[in-house]
Amino acid sequence: MKKNQCISLVFVSVLVLSSFLSLVISAQPDKYDALELFDLSKNMGDPYEYHTYDSMTMLLQNIALNHSDIILLESIGITYEGRNIWAITLSDQPTLDEGEPAVLLMGAHHGNEKPTYESLIFFIEFVAEIYGKEDFDNDEDGLINEDDFDGVDNDDDGLLDEDPSEERIQFLVDHTKILILPMVNPDGVEYEWRKNHAPNYGPFGQNNEITSYGVDLNRNYDYRWNLPFILPFNYMLPFIMNDESWNYRGEHAFSENETIAVRDFVLSHPSIKISLSYHTYSELIMFPWTHTSLPTPDEDLFISIGENMSKINKYRMLVHGWANRTYLIPRFAGTIGTSENWLYGAQGILAYTMELCKTRAPNDPLEVYDCFYKHVGVNLYVSERALNVDVERG
Repeated sequence: MKKNQCISLVFVSVLVLSSFLSLVISAQPDKYDALELFDLSKNMGDPYEYHTYDSMTMLLQNIALNHSDIILLESIGITYEGRNIWAITLSDQPTLDEGEPAVLLMGAHHGNEKPTYESLIFFIEFVAEIYGKEDFDNDEDGLINEDDFDGVDNDDDGLLDEDPSEERIQFLVDHTKILILPMVNPDGVEYEWRKNHAPNYGPFGQNNEITSYGVDLNRNYDYRWNLPFILPFNYMLPFIMNDESWNYRGEHAFSENETIAVRDFVLSHPSIKISLSYHTYSELIMFPWTHTSLPTPDEDLFISIGENMSKINKYRMLVHGWANRTYLIPRFAGTIGTSENWLYGAQGILAYTMELCKTRAPNDPLEVYDCFYKHVGVNLYVSERALNVDVERG
């Protein structure tokens, strides 16, 4: 696709979202009060402003208060510097365990990857405001739900996903649990850097004085933890054991408050079927394994779900970790300690990494909102797929 076509598509998508929300609000003022939340025309010429931890906290508390029928906000842990690690449950019975299939959505393992938590905040707002509304002709063409979130111009009007189904959102909230950890690493967000901000005392904690700060949380999960000691060059052991490195993995697996909180939260929700961990950047979809090119036992299912997500967001899916290449002899190299490997390898959850955007933290509102809107569709799709994934796995 030519560059000017791509820019036009992004612009159209954002205008569609703005028009969609403005139309339903103006047409049903007694049902919609989201205009101030979603008026994308305001400040469109200014750089996008991302939430801070404090502003996100205030927003989530207000949303949970105003939508307590479908939203539970709880702290699942405290960071070294005392910030809450917030979890949102979206469900028609958010405080009850009904055994419904669940999906897990996570953002900001890396604190400098701002679109990851911002897109989940947008998704929470979107679902909260649309839930309970009747299907509506959002584009005023006489048809209802003819262009849902699927990345396809189903009605041949030159617009994408401009008439999604409101009742589909209610169905998914009523029949699944959508579990969201928007900001896994609030200390890292505060410092605008990759790692958390706990002090280190040497690679194995052997020093009496602080030597550096921070652990790469997405290297701190416990799956094949000792493999780098067996194949040190394959897994860059000198780099991941240097506590001053941006990829320092910590003294031991689950050494950090944040990864402990994620672990315990996952273990307390055994009905999780699919997870998406949002990162930036490069517009890629990846799935286990991150440490080898060996296929997973669920390879066909991983590819099926990944391909359908790709149809919505137009991202490239990588298979076997290295540019879709299948090796005659499986490679053992890559990344140890990722959430995806632990979620799938230890818990059996179909776990994906979604690398958002073309840069780490874009500030062009058109690009940012286009990303958010696409991934409303992605999040709804994985929630829908979770309903039958156990049957598909056999």
